[in-house]
Amino acid sequence: MTAQREWFEKDYYATLGVEKGATARDVTKAYRKLARRLHPDANPGDDAAEARFKEVSAAYDVLGDEERRVEYDQVRAMGPMGGGMPGGGFPGGGFPGGIDLGDLFGGMFGGGRSGSQGRRGADLETRLTLSFLEAVNGVTTAVHLVSAVACSACGGSGARPGTRPTTCETCGGRGVRAEDQGPFSFSRPCEACGGRGHRIEDPCGTCRGSGAERRPREVRVRIPAGVDDGQRIRLKGRGERGRGGPDGDLYVVVAVEPHTRFGRRGRNLTVVVPVSFPEAVFGAEVAVPTLDGGPVTVRVPAGTRSGQTLRVRRRGVPDRRGAGDLLVTVEVHVPSDPTEAERAAIEALAEATDGSLRDGLSD
Repeated sequence: MTAQREWFEKDYYATLGVEKGATARDVTKAYRKLARRLHPDANPGDDAAEARFKEVSAAYDVLGDEERRVEYDQVRAMGPMGGGMPGGGFPGGGFPGGIDLGDLFGGMFGGGRSGSQGRRGADLETRLTLSFLEAVNGVTTAVHLVSAVACSACGGSGARPGTRPTTCETCGGRGVRAEDQGPFSFSRPCEACGGRGHRIEDPCGTCRGSGAERRPREVRVRIPAGVDDGQRIRLKGRGERGRGGPDGDLYVVVAVEPHTRFGRRGRNLTVVVPVSFPEAVFGAEVAVPTLDGGPVTVRVPAGTRSGQTLRVRRRGVPDRRGAGDLLVTVEVHVPSDPTEAERAAIEALAEATDGSLRDGLSD
């Protein structure tokens, strides 16, 4: 278990506004709603919104990952000292679920009984703008960023080319030192080597012993069909380079450009189609555009009102669950500058109309 210190202090469920037993779908839905509202692009210059966006993103990084969510729940259940029982312990000196105290606090203080795990690379986040069609159909593209990568001179060792790091004599290469405190034993980073398990006597002149340098790089990313605006895609191990530990992850936040004709509601596409007054009254078959090919013919029933929505099955946004629907909203056209013939016909209709549509409104 690789617990993080802030897990004890921050309630990620409250951050996203969901219950602890919320489904993965509910967690994702809550995150997307908050991300769209708080994203820096939607709130330029608003530092509070940006800080809140980062909090929401951090919460989703944990709760949106099934394994990390289970780990987070276990850590939160134990409390900051694994307490809940008098003296901060549990019957038999153990912890629920068979979690080892050394493993738990090893992740917090830099190591454990199994030896040095090094330092995990930082997670990175970048923004990728897609056209409406690219988001619907999916695309393989690239993002460009500047981040720490293995030093080109020393290959990441941190030592001057031609030399090698030496094993730390203080910790024997483990990177941690055990410290007994009563019935517990805590592991702390080795002061001599900084928790790395080795020492560099002759540092690399390019990276000054860090083993990394910042360089522009290109990362290929496959965007699945049906990705939505504000969705985050995780690329495991493509973040900052770790120092003796695993590399961090790269999160790609998708921004979808609007379409000139179509809108979107989840997996459903939306489109507005104008019809004439006679077509709305008597009914008609009209051609409706689609994203995936030519138009489809839709039957507009007689007596259709303006704003009524008709559904065309499976002509919406495709994803791994299948395609959504095309929602066709009918807009009855009212001429703003009728011709003489139109005016005459409308006047004749007005004369032929019996009663008032507004009878009873004044009662």
